[in-house]
Amino acid sequence: MLQAIGLTSTPRRDLTPAVEDLTFEARSGSVTALLGAEGAGKATVLRLILELEPGRGVTYFRGRPLHRLSHPAREIGVLLGDVPGHPARTARGQLRMLCAAAGVPAARADELLDIVGLSSLRGERLGTLSSGMDRRLGLAAALLGDPHTLLLDTPSAGLSSRENSWLFGLLRTHADHGGTVLYTTTDPKEAARTADHVVTIDGGRLVADQDGFDFARTRLRPRVVVRTPHAARLADALNREARAGRRSVEVVAEAGSRLTVYGSSCPEIGETAFRHGVLVHQLADEVGDTGPVPAQAPTPGLVPAPATAPEAKPRTVRAAAHDRGPLPPPPMSRPVSSPLWPVRYELRRMLGVRSTPLIVAAVLIASVVLAVPLARTGRTPLPELLAAWPALLPLPPAVLGAGLLGALSFGDEFRYPALAGARGTVPRRLGLLLAKLTVTAGAALLLALLAVAADAAALRLVYGAAAVPVPGNWAALIAGWAGLAIGCAWAGLLGAGVFRITVAGMAAVVAVPTLVVPLLQKGLAGPSARSVVGLPGRLRELAWLEWPHQADRWLMAMGRLVAQPVAAALTLSLSALLCAYLFTGLRRRARW
Repeated sequence: MLQAIGLTSTPRRDLTPAVEDLTFEARSGSVTALLGAEGAGKATVLRLILELEPGRGVTYFRGRPLHRLSHPAREIGVLLGDVPGHPARTARGQLRMLCAAAGVPAARADELLDIVGLSSLRGERLGTLSSGMDRRLGLAAALLGDPHTLLLDTPSAGLSSRENSWLFGLLRTHADHGGTVLYTTTDPKEAARTADHVVTIDGGRLVADQDGFDFARTRLRPRVVVRTPHAARLADALNREARAGRRSVEVVAEAGSRLTVYGSSCPEIGETAFRHGVLVHQLADEVGDTGPVPAQAPTPGLVPAPATAPEAKPRTVRAAAHDRGPLPPPPMSRPVSSPLWPVRYELRRMLGVRSTPLIVAAVLIASVVLAVPLARTGRTPLPELLAAWPALLPLPPAVLGAGLLGALSFGDEFRYPALAGARGTVPRRLGLLLAKLTVTAGAALLLALLAVAADAAALRLVYGAAAVPVPGNWAALIAGWAGLAIGCAWAGLLGAGVFRITVAGMAAVVAVPTLVVPLLQKGLAGPSARSVVGLPGRLRELAWLEWPHQADRWLMAMGRLVAQPVAAALTLSLSALLCAYLFTGLRRRARW
C-alpha cells in the first residue's frame, strides 16, 4: 500500500504550488489511476512521492517512508518518461547494469526481456528503439527488483492500442499478485477502463477520490454522436419529440455538422431522423467526459477512506479486457547484499559503452606521438619521456585520460541516471561511491602502465634499446606515476560528483597543476626553519609494534614523494573535493 499525506511542492517565488496538500492512497492488489489534465501536477506528485522534488508531506510504502527503505529498487519500480540510459548501451547491457545496481542476479535481465517481448532486440542500442519498445524496456527496468509498488508517469502515451492492451495487462497481473500500481493519465475513459481506483486532481489539488465503478458512473456519461448536414433541423426535431414524450434528452451542437445527444439511443435518433427526412452521415455510441466533479475535501492529515461501492463486478470486466496480457513475472529470491554488487555495476557501466576503449586508444596514440619527438633532442628527462609529458601540457595524456574516465564515472550517471526511482542517482550510496573509487583507480593504473609500455616500445623501436635505460629509482618513479594517475582520476570523479557534470570533473583535474600548484608554491616559497629529519625514528617510538629498519627508507621516500608540489596539490584538492562531496550528500539526506 502507498499512502501519500499532505504532499505540497515548493513554489517558485510568489507562484502557486504545483501540488498543494494532496492526500490519497493506492491500495495493494489494485491499480490506481492519478487522473488530471495537462499541467494538473501529476508528474510533480510522482516526483514528490519519490523525493526527487523539494516539498513537504510524507509518503509511506507499506508503512515505511522512502528514506527508511534499505533497498528502494526492490520496493519501488519507477518509469518516468523514457528509459534513463546511455543511447549507445544495448538493451541487455542496460538491464544487466541495473541488476548489479539493485543487487539481483544478472540472469534476471534475460527473464524480463522475454517477459516484455524484447528477447529478439536484446542487442539493440537504446537510441535505436521505437517509443513502444522503449516503454517495454522501461517497464522491464522497473520490474527488475521484483518491487511491490510500481509508479508510472503516463505509461500509455504514444502507444498503439495493441501495446496499450499489453501494458495494462501486465500491470493488472502485477496487481493481481498483491502489488500496488499507481500511474498517471489524462484520459478519463482509460482510467475507467483500466483502474480499480481513480484519484482526480486539478491544479495540484484533490478533486475526487473514487473507485472505478463510481468514477465511471458519475464522471462518464453515455452519449450518441450524430453527423448530419442538417444539424439544426435534427436538433429541433429531437428536442420537440423529447418534450412531447416527457423524456430528459440533452442535445449539444458542436463544431461543424456534429451533434452530441445525451439521454437517447441510436435507434431512437435514427427513427426521428427518418421521420423528418434528415440525412445522417454518422450515428455512433460513445462515452463522454463530464469534467471533474468536485468532492468533499478530506480532513487534513488523514488519508481518504476507501470507497464502499462493490469492486468485484467492474474489476472482473477490466481483467477480462486484458486477458491477452503476458505471464506474471516469476518470483525471485532476493539475495543477501554483497560488496561485489556495486563493483559489478560500475564495471558494467564503464565497459558497456564505446567511450572507454576510445579514450584508451586515444591516450596510447597521443602518448606515442608525443614521446618519439621528445626523445629526438635528448634533453627530456627519462620520467617525462616515458610519460610523454611535454612542458606545454599541464598533465601527460595518460593522466588526462584517467581524469576523463573518472569524470565520466559520475558525469554519465547524472546525465543518464541508472535508477530514476532511487533518491537521486545511484552512486550517492556509500557502497557505490567506494566501488567507483576502486574501479576508477584500477582503470587509471592500467591506463598509466599501458601508456608507459607503449612509449617504451615505440622509443626502443625508433631509437634502439639504449634510448630507454632502466633507471635506478624505478620503484619510486612507478609509485609516483601511479599515484598521479589515480589521484587525477579520483579528482575527476569527485569533481563531477559534486557539480554533477563531466566538464566540472575535468576542470578539477586541470586545476591541480595550473591553479593549486602555483598557489602552493607561492605559499611555501619562504625559507624553512624546521626539518623532518628523524621522522621514521619518532614514528617507531610512538608505534606499538616494531617494524624493520628497511621500512624507514620507504617512509622517507614516501614523504619526499608527497612533498612534491604536484603531489601535495593533488592531495589538497582531493581532500577538499571529498569534503565537498560528503557535505552535499549529507545535506541532501538531511533535507529528505
